[in-house]
Order: sequence, then structure tokens, then C-alpha cells
Amino acid sequence: MTARELSQLYYLNREIEQDNVRLAELEAAAMGTTTKITGLPHGLNVSNKTALAAEIADMRTAIEAKKALCVVEYNRLMRYINGIEDSLIRQILSLRHVNGLSWQQVAAHIGGGNTDISVRVAHSRFLKKYNL
Repeated sequence: MTARELSQLYYLNREIEQDNVRLAELEAAAMGTTTKITGLPHGLNVSNKTALAAEIADMRTAIEAKKALCVVEYNRLMRYINGIEDSLIRQILSLRHVNGLSWQQVAAHIGGGNTDISVRVAHSRFLKKYNL
């Protein structure tokens, strides 16, 4: 598995967060509590409830589809990580790529005097060793 593949769950989760913000903006516009909506075409009349309802439904569908992809990606990632023999590397990959923690947070969770640099280097060496 490549470094890019390892990061897909993280990026899918970020996309879902962005889509949820967008959904909240659309729902607020539909309720009439805001007039500022980013990303809509300039000519769209915000008072058109039908268009907003369709956009909200599309956004909810997109979010659900991405959540389903997250489950698939999570399962794929966990199968890969669980197949690694080295416990430290399993912990590093899981904390970083499944939990989405920063290198400092990974080091703090692992403990044992590990630093953000040491866990990042161990991660990089593992990937390099297996040409990932």
C-alpha cells in the first residue's frame, strides 16, 4: 500500500467535514436564516426553495456515499495494518492513518520516549523499506 493509499481515509473524512459545512449552509438558507451561501452559481435565486431542497438532497446523498466509501477504506486499511508484523509500525500506521492524529499526538499515544520525529522517521523507513 502506498503512502497515498494510506492517506485516503483521512482525506475522505475531511471531504465529509467540508460537505457537512456546505449542507449546514444550504439548510440555513432554506430556513431563511442566512443569505450567504458559498459555491452556488451567481444567478441562482436563493429564495427558490425547490432548488435549495434539491441541492440539500444531493448533498446528503453525496455525504452518505462518502461515508460508505469510508467504511470500505477503513476495512481495507485495517486489513493491511493488521497484516504488519511489527507492533510499533502497526500502532504508528493506525494512529496516523486511521485516527488521523498528528505526529506529535502519535508519539504521545505510543509513549516510551518517542518523539514526533522518531515516529515519522519509523513510518518513512517502513514505507521506504517496502517501496511504498
